[in-house]
Amino acid sequence: MTDLDYAAFDALTFDCYGTLIDWEAGILAALRSSVPDLVTSNGDALLDEYGNAESTLEAGPYRRYRDIAGEAMAAVARAHGATPTPEDLVRLGGSVADWPVFPDSHDALVQLQTRFRLGVLTNCDDDLFAASNRRLGVDFDWIVTAEQVGSYKPDERNFAALIAGLEADGVPQSRILHVAQSLFHDHAPAQRLGFRTVWIDRRHDRTGGGATPPAEARPIQRRPTP
Repeated sequence: MTDLDYAAFDALTFDCYGTLIDWEAGILAALRSSVPDLVTSNGDALLDEYGNAESTLEAGPYRRYRDIAGEAMAAVARAHGATPTPEDLVRLGGSVADWPVFPDSHDALVQLQTRFRLGVLTNCDDDLFAASNRRLGVDFDWIVTAEQVGSYKPDERNFAALIAGLEADGVPQSRILHVAQSLFHDHAPAQRLGFRTVWIDRRHDRTGGGATPPAEARPIQRRPTP
């Protein structure tokens, strides 16, 4: 990994869940509220189960993220002996709106906005991201959701939509820096398409990938978080 010349960029584009929003804390809170027996279960193991279920669902025919998240959490619950009801699936999927912001996200975005235009490329529904965005308290210049594209990262169509939106506003891809936690969802496909990327390593003090499947990618720069 090398040092970056940030003067080479006009726009920073961010993943949301896992990078700006603490999706792992949100997933575990929703699971454990639904299945009390999971309170004492290993959190990283539950997240791994969730990540496998979610990535499998996202690779299939497009469904709203609230349905994907609800079904993925329900799959984990079933694996541990629970029997989620249709109402449980709705509640689990809707819990995305309650997932917490990382403590450093708002202030970092506000500071970065004094120098760069900011965008988001998120695997989420429009309304659920809007709820998360209210928590972040920042106005983004561009927002590209999975719902708008009809597919989920790591599908390259999502990045193509991001490029098209920024280039329409006069920002060429060469002037975009993509910032994300997930090597699987973001860095690997972004780098295949020629993006330069920064890795926000939210799990630097923990082993394993948590809710993110493994992937081979080499970000230009890695920034571990507190």
